[in-house]
Amino acid sequence: MGTARNPIPEGEVRKQSNGVSVVNSRLGYANLGLGVGLRTVHFDHILKHEPAVDWFEIISENFMDSWGRPRYVLEQIAERYPVVMHGVSLSIGSTEPLDFDYLKKLKDLARDVGALWISDHVCWTGVAGTNTHDLLPLPYNEESLRHVTERIRFVQDFLERPLILENPSSYVTFAASTMSEAEFIARLADDANCGLLVDVNNVYVSARNHDFDPVEYIRSMPFERIVQMHLAGHSNCGTHLIDTHDGPVINPVWNLFQLTHGLTAGVSTLLEWDARIPEFPVVHQEVLKAKQVLAQTLDNRFVLPAEDIRSNNSTTVPHPALYVAAQTD
Repeated sequence: MGTARNPIPEGEVRKQSNGVSVVNSRLGYANLGLGVGLRTVHFDHILKHEPAVDWFEIISENFMDSWGRPRYVLEQIAERYPVVMHGVSLSIGSTEPLDFDYLKKLKDLARDVGALWISDHVCWTGVAGTNTHDLLPLPYNEESLRHVTERIRFVQDFLERPLILENPSSYVTFAASTMSEAEFIARLADDANCGLLVDVNNVYVSARNHDFDPVEYIRSMPFERIVQMHLAGHSNCGTHLIDTHDGPVINPVWNLFQLTHGLTAGVSTLLEWDARIPEFPVVHQEVLKAKQVLAQTLDNRFVLPAEDIRSNNSTTVPHPALYVAAQTD
């Protein structure tokens, strides 16, 4: 999986800058607290009630080409709350040339709304000019590592800021992989000098689907490069899990959040809810559960109970290596 890393000592990495708690080792980015994803169904509620949310994350592509009401609402919200951008179409792992038109729109949007950082996923999303609108997995090997590292460096130079990349949820693996996802992402962050967004729900989903230890995965991350965390719900299909973002966070994922928070000394944390979206107060209350979770004692001897790594469903999850040829031929 990778080498376990030492946790960041909380007392040594924080300083006060204009009243905001800043972690020196997070590429200079602040811990914004607890945020939620900005969704159109909540526009009216947010504008009317100005809820006590620490910050919002937007899906970049939803606003890059929009100059109507969505962009107007975003500008209003950006005047009142910190905003960060999260993309789904950068396709950093693709062999297609980088899309300069896309990158320019991304950079312009970040400037216009004062986005504190820009994130996307360790994946590819299309080929031959076609966007699949899905986050497709990579083979994890030295060739892929060099390729993606070079592309990240170029994108960061173009955007004139660090890129923050998220671990994907995945459902197949590749025979060509020579290292684990955790090792690949850790080396990628170091080689490309970029930041990381650790989605603890994705870690749990992929751990179930591919039969690896989610605690070992978290412990092998370069904590000093983690800028943000994601929380979300998922769907249990018996033989596998799907990252659907359509419900509350389950207890095993909260446990992984608690572990990651302790090892990183705390980073900006956001709840994603993208399907069957409830009223805003329900979404907000879900992310506020993080405060209850963090009130529990956590130390370096934290071990996720075995029953929490697996669901209560007794169905054995097939190892993806058994199906890799059929899935990727």
